[in-house]
Amino acid sequence: MDERHERGSFRRHLATVGFVAAGALILSSSAAVAEPSADEVRNKIEKLEEEHAELAEKYNQAKEDHDAAKEKLEDLREDKQDTQDKIDGMQDDIRGLANAAYTNADFGSPAYLLGSQGPADALEQAADLGYLSENQKQTLVDFNEQKGKLDDLTAEAADTEDKAKDKLDEAEEAKGEAEKKIEKQQDILDDLTAEQQEAATAGVGSGGGGATYTGSASGSAGVAIDFAYAQIGDSYSMGATGPDVWDCSSLVQAAWAEAGVSLPRTTYSQVNAGTPVSWDNMQPGDLIFFYDGPDHVGMYVGNNMMVHASNPSKPVAEVALSGYYQSNFHSAIRP
Repeated sequence: MDERHERGSFRRHLATVGFVAAGALILSSSAAVAEPSADEVRNKIEKLEEEHAELAEKYNQAKEDHDAAKEKLEDLREDKQDTQDKIDGMQDDIRGLANAAYTNADFGSPAYLLGSQGPADALEQAADLGYLSENQKQTLVDFNEQKGKLDDLTAEAADTEDKAKDKLDEAEEAKGEAEKKIEKQQDILDDLTAEQQEAATAGVGSGGGGATYTGSASGSAGVAIDFAYAQIGDSYSMGATGPDVWDCSSLVQAAWAEAGVSLPRTTYSQVNAGTPVSWDNMQPGDLIFFYDGPDHVGMYVGNNMMVHASNPSKPVAEVALSGYYQSNFHSAIRP
């Protein structure tokens, strides 16, 4: 009886140990999927910021290419119409020559023996065999040149229209992907406290509104900076060009346009639109580019600060050039 009691106690002891071990395992598993650290969250936020910037400029470039293709298409259509008008104007002369060549054909002549199928064939053969005057030959040459040009323009217009559609599709795809990046970023931030959100966005910074430039920049740079500061608090939208909604490259483009300096539309071209300067030699008004594309641009305003438009979740703002921006620095130029 005592032996059975001891065996039962031993089994209960084993069961208890097993239960405790299982509980420890569960707790251990829970610890393994613990909430990400502040550094991990910040890294995710910063990575999404970079991916959004890359897609935003991809959208801008595709939109630029689409607009250029559409403009070219309009020019081609005008050329086609001009060419068609010229052909229409020559039709009576060509028709008259063709009918004369066919009606007055010498049925025993080489031209006829070669087998003309009608007025057009007769005209071509008469020209080949020297039966037309020089003026008549030139009329025929001009007519054929215009017909060839019309064919070429028609083919080029169709190709350009296809390219325009492809670029528009590419732009819309990039825009959709970029919006998803911001939604994902916002989803992460929504799960954090206000204090955690501030820590997670410390690098990319939301900046402040209502700032006023108090530096010493003058001339063209001063005008550009004043314009940029006047837009602080405005909204961001991909592809927007003002006057109250901007993206990163349109903001600096408009600011320098106010100073009489013309800049290209996208960061890919803006980066080559001035004199290169190093990080340490930047002056107020210089443009600062970030990421590999480069995919983002802001305006340096002095005292380690810049004004930029970054993404839909933030307005145009003045922000400090944190270590994050310096680590993602691409280049800078002086327009």
